[in-house]
Amino acid sequence: MGSMKRRGVDLHEPTINLTPLIDVVFVVLIAFILVAPLLDRDQVELARGGNLPSHAPLSMRDASPIQIHVRADNTILICGSKVSLEDLTSKLVFLKQHYPQAIPQIFHDKRAHFGTYQALKNCLEQVGFDEMDIVLAP
Repeated sequence: MGSMKRRGVDLHEPTINLTPLIDVVFVVLIAFILVAPLLDRDQVELARGGNLPSHAPLSMRDASPIQIHVRADNTILICGSKVSLEDLTSKLVFLKQHYPQAIPQIFHDKRAHFGTYQALKNCLEQVGFDEMDIVLAP
């Protein structure tokens, strides 16, 4: 058997040309690189910090009549009374009518879910509050 053929069948494996596949992968990768910076993101603008000494406590503006506490177990307390997510909008509408100039203060426990904060933020925006203060405990 001098040749690699046996009964008319070629024993060499066919080669697969990977060049078109690699070209497509690179085109898709370049498309993602170009499009990624253009995507809109919900950004939070933070206030610029001053040159305060690290031991000086920051004074909080006058206490707002609208204080919202989010506990570690994701329960929401508005002005000391427990409110469910279903009743949140109606309670905020009531407070917006009675205190139209007030800025709500949010006390959010760091162990609470971010989804609770997002739902609360969405309700505040829906009701018509333009601002909110997020109070962080030391």
